[in-house]
Amino acid sequence: MLPRSILVAVLLVISIAFASPRNESTATGTPGLLYTVAKAYDPLAWLYGSDRFSPDATIFLAQGNITGPLVRNFAATADPAVSFDGQKVLFAGKSRAQDPWQIWELALGADLPRRVTQTKEDCIRPFYLPGDRIVYAHNVAGRLVVETSDLAGGNVLPLTYISSNAFPTDVLHDGRILFESGFPLGTDATPEIYTVYSDGSGIESYRCDHGAARHGSRQVSSGDIVFATAHGLQRFTSARAQQVSISAPAGEYAGDVVEAAAGDWIVAWRPSTSSQFQLVRWTAGSGELTPLLAQPAENVIQPTLIAQHAVPNRHPSGLHDWPNANLLCLNAYTSKYSFASASIHSVRFYARSSNGSTKLLGTAPVEQDGSFFVQVPNDQPLQLELLDANGKTLKRESGFFWMRRGEQRVCVGCHAGPETAPENAVPVVLLKSTTPADMTGSAQSAGGH
Repeated sequence: MLPRSILVAVLLVISIAFASPRNESTATGTPGLLYTVAKAYDPLAWLYGSDRFSPDATIFLAQGNITGPLVRNFAATADPAVSFDGQKVLFAGKSRAQDPWQIWELALGADLPRRVTQTKEDCIRPFYLPGDRIVYAHNVAGRLVVETSDLAGGNVLPLTYISSNAFPTDVLHDGRILFESGFPLGTDATPEIYTVYSDGSGIESYRCDHGAARHGSRQVSSGDIVFATAHGLQRFTSARAQQVSISAPAGEYAGDVVEAAAGDWIVAWRPSTSSQFQLVRWTAGSGELTPLLAQPAENVIQPTLIAQHAVPNRHPSGLHDWPNANLLCLNAYTSKYSFASASIHSVRFYARSSNGSTKLLGTAPVEQDGSFFVQVPNDQPLQLELLDANGKTLKRESGFFWMRRGEQRVCVGCHAGPETAPENAVPVVLLKSTTPADMTGSAQSAGGH
């Protein structure tokens, strides 16, 4: 069998044929592609805290007539991400087999990468953020936490505050972080897609039609979110509240779709679970996949174009220097669930400790219009429960959410969905008082005006 680097070179003629004029290398004008090769690959291993790759994982660079490892003398490399100007690459790597995964940056054309993170635990799946910052997953006490830091490795900020694993998959055009975790959120169950702002606020599921496993989510130029399921590729589009099927050929997709041109995608695919992933090209409306890169007995995954791309929006943080957070619900009756008129009497809040135990925080009244206003502890898993006048549970969240320190959040309803707009009315709870009901166990006020 040909050595890995030679075999890739043989296939390179196919692999570079997809590039469009807008996807040009900033260094040489020649189309370029990064991808990862590994004997074993499980795209959902992160959900249970396991490695996705076998120890031989290696990022390859294919550019012009040259192909080979992105960096040499590393035990393992994976998770490539290209900077907005197309000149640098972030990746997860191990310089020695016994080392933890760390985040590194390499200027294209340079020989030696620069280490960004300096932790004793694994750091994986990096992406560039505006303002010389990055986002990645950090293994903290046995669970993956989505974090940001600056490119120098300092000013680390956790973005996720749940007791299960969280895994970034993209940075959206509007600046939010697209990440995946188990559903119900805060559990190790079915992978689901979520978003969070770059300061950790505004956590929400991308859509409310939960059920099937969804993973490998990426945003394409149309704004749609494309992801993999057991039934092939699916997408979220702004016009629909539920996922929409994509009529791509049958087989298993690893997600991580890359757009070579509008409607022309590169994705890792395999015909069955007994075979290996290969890179293929699919054009919207076509019933066929065009092979690009394959390796006997190895997986070819994580296609990444070496190209300039738009810088996502950068938004200022809306957090305040308060010890807690405030949550205003405009109407708990606005929901995917059906509640009889005047049936919701109160709302109860819980917190979850690091050992998984649940603690009751308190109960607050719900007004006749469905509104309530509460103050909750920050940076920890929270759960709410709606009760009737007899204290009977009407609906309790299956999972958890969190609120950042000093966050002020207004929700349209309870599990209302991001497509729902509020009524143009002042909620009754604020007509009675602008002081939130205290669910923190402390009498200290955190503001609320």
